[in-house]
Amino acid sequence: MANSNYKKKAPKRNKDENFEVDLSTENIESLSTVNEIEEDDNLDNSLRPKKLTDYVGQIEIRENLEIFLGAAKKRGEPVEHILLYGPPGLGKTTLAHIIANELGTNLRITSGPAIQRAGDLVSLLTNLSEGDVLFIDEIHRLNRNLEEVLYSAMEDYAVDIILGKGPSAKSMRINLPHFTFVGATTKFGALSSPLRDRFAVVHRLEFYSEGELSQIIDRSARILNIEIDDGGMTEIATRSRKTPRIANRILKRVRDFAEFKHSGKVDKKIAEDAISKLNIDTIGLDRTDRDYLLMIIEKFGGGPVGLETISAALSEDRDTIEDVIEPYLLQLGFINRTNRGRIITSLAYKHLVIKDSRNQTTLF
Repeated sequence: MANSNYKKKAPKRNKDENFEVDLSTENIESLSTVNEIEEDDNLDNSLRPKKLTDYVGQIEIRENLEIFLGAAKKRGEPVEHILLYGPPGLGKTTLAHIIANELGTNLRITSGPAIQRAGDLVSLLTNLSEGDVLFIDEIHRLNRNLEEVLYSAMEDYAVDIILGKGPSAKSMRINLPHFTFVGATTKFGALSSPLRDRFAVVHRLEFYSEGELSQIIDRSARILNIEIDDGGMTEIATRSRKTPRIANRILKRVRDFAEFKHSGKVDKKIAEDAISKLNIDTIGLDRTDRDYLLMIIEKFGGGPVGLETISAALSEDRDTIEDVIEPYLLQLGFINRTNRGRIITSLAYKHLVIKDSRNQTTLF
C-alpha cells in the first residue's frame, strides 16, 4: 500500500469552514496502512499473537475481552467501542489485531496525526464494511474539531455532511455500517471527556513482569528460529524495561551478536555481553535515561526542574520525555513528578553511584 501521503500537510481551514468529502479508495489507503504508522510498530507481523489464547500478560484485560467478544459473536453484533491506554510498546496495536481476528472481520488502521481534515475521517468511516474494526492510534492527537464527527459515528452510526456553501448549503446524513472503534493513547488525560465517555470498554495496559516477558521472548525465539536458553531469556527480560516491544527488539539484536561472534546459541553470557554493547544496563536503562537522570542531578541538584527546561537541556521534545523516557523511570521510583517539576529520588542515586578504585563515589 502506498505510504507517500502520510507526510503531506492538508491546507489550513477555518474552524467553521464546510468540508468537502472525498470518498475515493485512494484517499483511504494513505490513512489505513497497516503497521506503517510509526517506526516502533514495524516489528514482524509473525511475532504478533493472533488469538487471545496466545496473548501473554494483561490477564484481566484478556479475560474481559474474551467475555465481551464471545458475547458479541453469540448475539451476532459488533463489539462496543474500546479504549486502550498506557505507555508505548505494551500491546495496544496487537490487541486491536486480535479483536479483529477473534471477530473474523477486517481491521483498518490509522493514527490521529494522519487525519488532517474532517473529509478524511468521513471518507475512512464510509469505506468501512459491516462489522469492521477501526483502530486509531494516538487518538489524543486527533484534532478537536474532528471529534464531533466521531460522536455521531460512535453513537448513531451516521455522519452529517454539508453540501455546498452559503444559503444554498444543505445537510445530508450518511448512515454507516455497524463497526467497532478501538482507540489507543499514551495520554488518557489528554482526551476530552465527551470522547472518553463514548467508549463502552476502557482498559489500561500495565507493565509486564519478568516472567511474562520471558514467555514472550521464548515464543518469539521459536518463531524466529533462535536457539536460546533460560539464562539468555532471563537476561533479556531483565533489561527490557518491562515492555514486550523492547524485549523483541533486544532479542533480534542479541541474535545478531550470537550469530556473528559466536555459534548462534544465546546464553546468559552472550546476552549480557551483547546488551551491554547496546549501552543498556542491568535494569534496562539506556544512555538517554542516564543522560536524563545525570542532567537533573548535575545541573539542577536533583530537582525540582520543569519539563520545558529538561526538554531544552536534553534537546528532546516534551512528548518523547513524557511518553518514552519517564514512564519506566516512574515505575522504578527513580523520579517524582511534582507541581514544581521533576525530582530525582534516592533510589536513582543508589543505582547511579558506584565505587571507584580509590573507594570514592562516582556517578555511573
